[in-house]
Amino acid sequence: MSKVIVAPGKYIQGPGELDRLAEHTGQLGAHAFVIADEFVMNLTGDRVTASYAKAGAAVTMERFQGEITQAEIERLTARCKESQADVVVGIGGGKTLDSAKAVAYYCGNLPAVVVPTVASTDAPCSALSVIYKEDGSFERYLFLPSNPAVVVVDTAIIANAPVRLLVAGMGDALATYFEARAAQRAHKLNIVGGHGTQAAMALARLCYDTLLQEGIKAKAAAEAHVITEALERIVEANTYLSGLGFESCGLAAAHAIHNGLSALEETHGAYHGEKVAFGTLAQLVLENAPLDEIEEVIEFCLNVGLPVTLADLGVHTVREEQIRRVAELSCAEGETIFNMPFEVTPEKVYAAILTADRLGHLYKGG
Repeated sequence: MSKVIVAPGKYIQGPGELDRLAEHTGQLGAHAFVIADEFVMNLTGDRVTASYAKAGAAVTMERFQGEITQAEIERLTARCKESQADVVVGIGGGKTLDSAKAVAYYCGNLPAVVVPTVASTDAPCSALSVIYKEDGSFERYLFLPSNPAVVVVDTAIIANAPVRLLVAGMGDALATYFEARAAQRAHKLNIVGGHGTQAAMALARLCYDTLLQEGIKAKAAAEAHVITEALERIVEANTYLSGLGFESCGLAAAHAIHNGLSALEETHGAYHGEKVAFGTLAQLVLENAPLDEIEEVIEFCLNVGLPVTLADLGVHTVREEQIRRVAELSCAEGETIFNMPFEVTPEKVYAAILTADRLGHLYKGG
């Protein structure tokens, strides 16, 4: 079986890059269809239109309604086709970016340019969109034929975003190495149907090492709304290293458990990366990882403010039937949990979730 590594065509990161957006998209098309939600449109809209006006290029702006459902994708796709745009741009958080990638695909695989305004997930670099139901629960993955043509990250915007979002991105990135390691040990295929390369595994490991070395410093910088080298490195880890690592190495239990948790209404106030962080702890319990490794992960989570208990995710009353339902959904047909290098059952996942929760309480001291 072939080894495959995938990546966006170009990754650009630095302060002020949003002001050069028309320059970045002009290499791909003459008319940009820009998607952003109400908040991000108000935050960045003037800079975006100024960039296109300066370049003398055409741009159509469309508001994203807030949830990436099939209906919303179809609405945006129709608007894009009406505009006759030839490049699609998403500006905002993970759901907006995933919507832009999906719209580009449904419009005939137009080039997609993504501009994250937060470093909260590893969605920007991937050839993947996560589709949700109207109630906010996970529905399916939409696998795309190509990665974004360009990823543009303006770190000045990231530095002024809510700190919790940067931390949530660290939670998403936290899973990258451990899921990659599990998939490699099981000789499972990655997201694009090949085996992971040495380069991809090295990036996944670098992602984890960067979190441990720079995470606390980056959070402090974000709290002060300033750009430091630590912040730049964490933004790269959350966005690029994690994105390439998960897609080119594979997902495993952490994200599957996230998908199960998303069905609990109590967790809807938690961000994707926060649920993935707890899923990572549950995965380590599931595989009976060494205690020092589990302690290292819990210590990191506590230091930066990531969840280590179900209560941290909003589940203050743990009911057996609910957690068993989470375990069953985590083990649904086609889930990535079956990339673990051993047999996985809902019963094992149920036990891992409850044990992870108890360990979290133990190390929190309550």
